[in-house]
Amino acid sequence: MSDKKTIIEKGKQVIRIESDAIADLENRIDDNFAAAVELICSSKGRVVIAGMGKSGIVARKIVATLNSTGTPAMFLHPSDAVHGDFGMVRKEDVVVCISKSGNTVELNQLLPLFKRIEVPIISMVGNINSKLAHESDIVLDISVKEEACPFDLAPTSSTTATLVMGDAIAMALLNKRNFTAEDFAIYHPGGNLGKRLLLKIEELMVTGDAVPKVKQKVPLRDAILEITSKRLGATCVVNEQNTLVGIITDGDLRRSLQKTTDLTNLTAEMVMTHHPKTISKEMLAAVALQEMEAHKITQLVVVDNNHQPIGMIHLHEVLEAGFGEENSNQ
Repeated sequence: MSDKKTIIEKGKQVIRIESDAIADLENRIDDNFAAAVELICSSKGRVVIAGMGKSGIVARKIVATLNSTGTPAMFLHPSDAVHGDFGMVRKEDVVVCISKSGNTVELNQLLPLFKRIEVPIISMVGNINSKLAHESDIVLDISVKEEACPFDLAPTSSTTATLVMGDAIAMALLNKRNFTAEDFAIYHPGGNLGKRLLLKIEELMVTGDAVPKVKQKVPLRDAILEITSKRLGATCVVNEQNTLVGIITDGDLRRSLQKTTDLTNLTAEMVMTHHPKTISKEMLAAVALQEMEAHKITQLVVVDNNHQPIGMIHLHEVLEAGFGEENSNQ
């Protein structure tokens, strides 16, 4: 087998092994898992997650996921804990200890201290017969059949399984707390993600005299002047009650010119598109972008409860606000 084929096969083998490890976890989402989620959800304090080495790295990722989805969490380094950092732990907290062997010396040194302040302990262990498992109030089995490492030494499948179990806990908590996209945005106010989840149409739309608008009976010439002067590529068309009845876009004008070059006797209502796409000012700007992309249009009329135009939002404003960039959670 060539070197290239060997490399590809090894990569696929690692993915198969780790995929199997994740699949096996599904059968362990049981009463213990539910109890762990209930315990964390009812806690008045934080989730304190401790782990050494690679388990500690995974613990930090789980902490980050919990914090960003509404569950206050912190990482506790076991070695630092026995040298003063244990003071961060409070009785109202819930401790999650992560260990593949369940016999990590530094973690086991903390167990009596956790017991002394009566903080509940959830363990995520690869050995349910270990000391850590026996000393825990709730045990989550994260054992794997094999590591992807050919020497069964480097944590690979085990760290993947641990991370996935942490994600399962975080998402179950998110669901139980009825955590919404708007709640998520509060914890991610910066960058493109914050914009997508917080920025509303009323913050981007043009209003007042800047909104292009003509009556339906006016000559088409007046509508063209309105489109040109307001520079949004379209104009709203309203009736005598100021209710939106249509829209004239640059595209509508081009299509009219294909039919006739004499626009003298045409009125706005003769050229307009009936039943234009509209949106309310309370909607998210991200929704406006989705609507424009779905219908292949570049403007949306913003209307009030009486279907009267109060604004217009153009694709250019949405893209200028940063929505054209690659969505990122960073």
